[in-house]
Amino acid sequence: MIKFFLMVNKQGQTRLSKYYEHVDINRRTLLETEVIKSCLSRSSEQCSFIEYKDFKLIYRQYAALFIVVGVNDTENEMAIYEFIHNFVEVLDEYFSRVSELDVSFFNMSSRAWESNCSSSEIMFNLDKVHIILDEMVLNGCIVETNRARILAPLLILDKMSES
Repeated sequence: MIKFFLMVNKQGQTRLSKYYEHVDINRRTLLETEVIKSCLSRSSEQCSFIEYKDFKLIYRQYAALFIVVGVNDTENEMAIYEFIHNFVEVLDEYFSRVSELDVSFFNMSSRAWESNCSSSEIMFNLDKVHIILDEMVLNGCIVETNRARILAPLLILDKMSES
């Protein structure tokens, strides 16, 4: 089960956080600080899976952004690792359809995204990123990986806002 999902920049600033278990706000700050420090301090040659306290951390780096997922001991690390990449591909697919001015951060392929992204741009569309994540994960369980089904609610919202 997924305990939390974080997106942070290289400076250690949290850009997105989603918790699937209740964590007190003071503990969240400490947890995020320790988790981010653990991931940022590792070299690119080291494994992207970290045993941390009573759970595991799985992370992927995309240029200036790190996506970190905390899971319980029984979760499949490779499945979560691929889930992170699927999440990025869904973001890429959705934001390539939206105005380039609004989301230049996501308006490129995953490889280009990895080398050119600007983490500050995510702040402009945080609500849509949360919707995408909510379509993919429910109560800490991955419930959807099909891009078309994940994006369907957002595309409907976009059509409604255009009219």
